Amino acid sequence: MAAYQFDWSVISDPLFWLHAIAITLVYAVGTVIAGLAIGVLGGAAMISRFLALRVMVSAYVQVFRCTPLVVQIVWFFYALPMLTGYSLPEWLAAGSGLTLYMGAFATEIFRAGVTSIERGQWDAAQALGLKYHQMMRLVVLPQAVRRMMPALVSQSILQLKNTSLLYVVAVPDLMYSASQVTARTYRPLELYTFVAVVYFLLLFPLTMFSKKLETRADL
Repeated sequence: MAAYQFDWSVISDPLFWLHAIAITLVYAVGTVIAGLAIGVLGGAAMISRFLALRVMVSAYVQVFRCTPLVVQIVWFFYALPMLTGYSLPEWLAAGSGLTLYMGAFATEIFRAGVTSIERGQWDAAQALGLKYHQMMRLVVLPQAVRRMMPALVSQSILQLKNTSLLYVVAVPDLMYSASQVTARTYRPLELYTFVAVVYFLLLFPLTMFSKKLETRADL
């Protein structure tokens, strides 16, 4: 069997790949920010006194945490139009799936962060005469956010990797672009190796940052 001859010329168009990387990063950053906003609202609902609200948010969290993200994206793009009569463009279907997936994990991280604050902190704040919103803003949240940060950064890293699933609805991100070039050149080894290197270069600094946050949180 002849040795495989690599041909790296298939990745020689920098503008093409920069465009694909830009789309990947836009989706990652956009869905992380939107997911965090959902997480704050959902986490607040999860610790509220209203049982019906807690049940609804908990159901949302469990559905999106316990089903594959690729299925959620496909469902938004293909199944939702059949059920509602309204079709979503591929960019919105993919973005909705990624955002709600991130939001479900962020909700649970927010809830866990707030409930991890020792009962004595709550009691001390009440003894000082602080109202609930003052207690959350001045006592609970500053401590909870510090504990949440490593988990939120780790989930954001996973979210960047999850953008590779955009290809299933033909969003021209890094993975989809590689698959398109592969279909023309029949060079999957070079192209997917290149994609892996790009993801590594994007994710490795974030991983190191996450480890530093974990170390600080343990102090």
